[in-house]
Amino acid sequence: MKTKQKYLKTGGLIFLVTLLAMTGPLSTDMYMPSLPNMAHQFGTTAIIVNITLVVFFFFMSIGMLFFGPLSDRHGRKKILLVALSIYLVSSVLCACATNIFFLIVVRSLEGFGGGGMASMAVAIIKDSFEAQRRAKALATVQSMTVIAPIIAPVIGALILKFAMWRFVFVILACISAVGIITTLLFQESIHDDERNEGGILQSLGRIFVVGRNINFTPFLLSVSLYFAPFMAYLAVASYTYIDYFGLSETIFSIFFAVNAGISVLGPVLFIRLNNKVSHRLLIRILMSVGIVMSVLLLLFGKISPFVFLICMIPFSMSNSFLRPLATNILLDQQKGDTGSASALINFSNVLFGSIGMMIGSLPWSNFISGLGITMMCFSIASSVVWTVVSRSKKIDMKIT
Repeated sequence: MKTKQKYLKTGGLIFLVTLLAMTGPLSTDMYMPSLPNMAHQFGTTAIIVNITLVVFFFFMSIGMLFFGPLSDRHGRKKILLVALSIYLVSSVLCACATNIFFLIVVRSLEGFGGGGMASMAVAIIKDSFEAQRRAKALATVQSMTVIAPIIAPVIGALILKFAMWRFVFVILACISAVGIITTLLFQESIHDDERNEGGILQSLGRIFVVGRNINFTPFLLSVSLYFAPFMAYLAVASYTYIDYFGLSETIFSIFFAVNAGISVLGPVLFIRLNNKVSHRLLIRILMSVGIVMSVLLLLFGKISPFVFLICMIPFSMSNSFLRPLATNILLDQQKGDTGSASALINFSNVLFGSIGMMIGSLPWSNFISGLGITMMCFSIASSVVWTVVSRSKKIDMKIT
């Protein structure tokens, strides 16, 4: 490790980073079984309730752009404590929401704090591990993070049996409290000589410095486009299984958990195949999976929940495989400004994911067709951008 952790050690550091990386899945998947219920309770539509998902990810992306560069100036620990505190307070306010509009507002605040947490996760890994160990650390965190969407909807369904959906946000507040305690034991991972100088505006301006890196941004665009349909799936999964196929909240959580559980194989395969198979070939295969599965989803996805699940599993696995692979490549493209680079990686993924959520939640004739079309369009766009990126002689990417 570059920076030794006196109190957390390597295991504690991985725990903290994993907790931060789980912010998104825990903040959405745990209350997904409650979405139809919330629509009825607030007397509104699925589209309005889904705004609580969209605004969370939108403001999460804003939080990433804000907190990431500041951490390059003020350090990871201080910024992380601020972000965790915002997330904790807003989670409590979410639990107290009396109408859908107030919930939308405080979910925005929760997303803003969550953005700071998520951006710190990748930055801390880059600070703490040398290049050879970083890929394994990223894959380990990714595989452990997959546990969140496995257990989150199950917990959410159990909560509905014994309590109201509000208790979901109480649990999120408790998780952030654990994050604060762990962060207090965390030793700063960025050294003084690595910090940027200047005020807030100058720190935020480093985002544009990283964004102008031609080795960084085009590839980031390609993979972010590919991740977008998976977020659309998260937005419509509960309505598809519960409303369209008529499953209970508990059975829905099982289907959702099976998909997430098998997705754990993605990071495992990445660890096995990294440096053994051409990264160019792996990326091309993974992006092709999205196109193929979108066609199968459009043709056969409406037959039964089992067929729908079978169509989604390969796409979910390709996403979980591509994430550590792409993140490791992207981190190698930027020397310095790690917080800004981490912020841009997470911002781009969340921004396009929010767009995917909005498109997937449109009033299609059915959500399965809408998801299939969304998956096809984004997968094709991702493949086109990747083709341009991989063939450009101006872009020297370490993916031979």
